[in-house]
Amino acid sequence: MNPSQFQTFGTPHLVVMGLTLIFAVVLSKLARRNPDGRVAAAIGYLLAAMLLINEVSAGGQRLLQFGLDYFIRNHLPLHICGVANLVTAATLLFRSRRTYEIAYFWGLVGSANAVITPGAMDAGFPSWRFFQYFIVHSGIVVGVLYATWGLGMRPTLAGLFRAFIALNVFAMAVGIVNLLLGSNYMYLSKPPWGTVSPFFFAPWPWYIPILDAVALVMFFAVYLPVYLARRYQARKMRAAAPSAPRAPSAPRAPSAPREPSSPNDPGKPA
Repeated sequence: MNPSQFQTFGTPHLVVMGLTLIFAVVLSKLARRNPDGRVAAAIGYLLAAMLLINEVSAGGQRLLQFGLDYFIRNHLPLHICGVANLVTAATLLFRSRRTYEIAYFWGLVGSANAVITPGAMDAGFPSWRFFQYFIVHSGIVVGVLYATWGLGMRPTLAGLFRAFIALNVFAMAVGIVNLLLGSNYMYLSKPPWGTVSPFFFAPWPWYIPILDAVALVMFFAVYLPVYLARRYQARKMRAAAPSAPRAPSAPRAPSAPREPSSPNDPGKPA
């Protein structure tokens, strides 16, 4: 079967998007149904291995095909999804909250966008490039959702801001790398080829601060379901909690009986 030209929202693309969500839900259910934790750990290890093996095999294939110089300038894991791939694997292996924060916000926002609008795709199903692209990007989304739904990890508002600050610090470092290598990591030098993403509408460099603002908005968007779920659970707990009974008041001491007054009492009127 000869690979077809990739078509955004074509049948293979829609199937991949559906399978991404299905795998995340099914694997999370399997993990929660086995409370001893062994199944959850095994699924996490398998997902991490898939992400790492795909990254190494893709890097090796590009190194052999294009040579060392081209590989260094174009295929180091310095894009958002390249970093998210590594930190998602680390989260599944070690369950670190710090790597989870990066994986959750960078991975869901960056990789979900890459799954929905894969403008960099230049080959369709069933080419090796098609599988490699969606294994990494859909794999990140599945891994992050599995860590959230299956392993019970949750992002925090403080983690959102830490992830955003880390994103900007990393972008500044990558910008220096781009100047030194003449590369385009994180698409800081020019928009990605063939992109259909609406966030690159402004010319360079003005789309960069726009993307930064969009990233912050999207961070809040992916945090919102967690925030609403916490509010809902807190409301349910308050409603289910029995009201504390009121302490009974202490009985009043009986008053001493009054003695009848004598008719000869000088303090009383006759």
